[in-house]
Amino acid sequence: MSQEEGTAGSLPGRGFSTGDLARVSVFAALIAVLGLPGALNVFGNAVPITLQTFGVMLAGAILGTWRAGLAVAVLLALVAAGLPLLAGGRGGLGVFVAPSAGFLIGWLPGAMLTGWIVERGGRTPGIVRLLVACLVGGVGVVYLIGIPVQAAATGVSLGHAALLSLAFVPGDLIKVVLASLVVRGTQRAYPDAVPAVRRERLRAAGRR
Repeated sequence: MSQEEGTAGSLPGRGFSTGDLARVSVFAALIAVLGLPGALNVFGNAVPITLQTFGVMLAGAILGTWRAGLAVAVLLALVAAGLPLLAGGRGGLGVFVAPSAGFLIGWLPGAMLTGWIVERGGRTPGIVRLLVACLVGGVGVVYLIGIPVQAAATGVSLGHAALLSLAFVPGDLIKVVLASLVVRGTQRAYPDAVPAVRRERLRAAGRR
């Protein structure tokens, strides 16, 4: 089989194998399941605290850039179709114009950037890289998009929206640490869970 034909059981272009698509489905489901405990609104904030960003961090760090992006995109598409997969049983197009819409949309580039940073760590991304990846992608990018959208949707100033978002910081920092530890343990037990390792194997299979 030529490299242009791709690996067996793979999609053309990005080299997505059937196994990769299964992983994408699993992580989309994982993010949805993490919404089951519900949502918590604190200090009058219109944007709830949920566990689902934890799943976004895990997806990015384990799946890598494109597969993590696809997992989040699948989830968001199902939510847009009306499935109540967000914390609190939310779903439908209305969630994309709610105060939390920016945080929700931010999951996509956040997961992809998390994966990109981890991929730059090669075959053995260390715990520091994982912490940075989850913090920058899973928190920084999500806030960067979420806070301005919240300000616009609620009519408050950008500074006030940022102040309200401080309530998320302690929980998100805990998620960063937990996600990094989970990913590090997973990658030690299953080397294929390292995005760079999986990419190398797909390339090697394509050359055969």
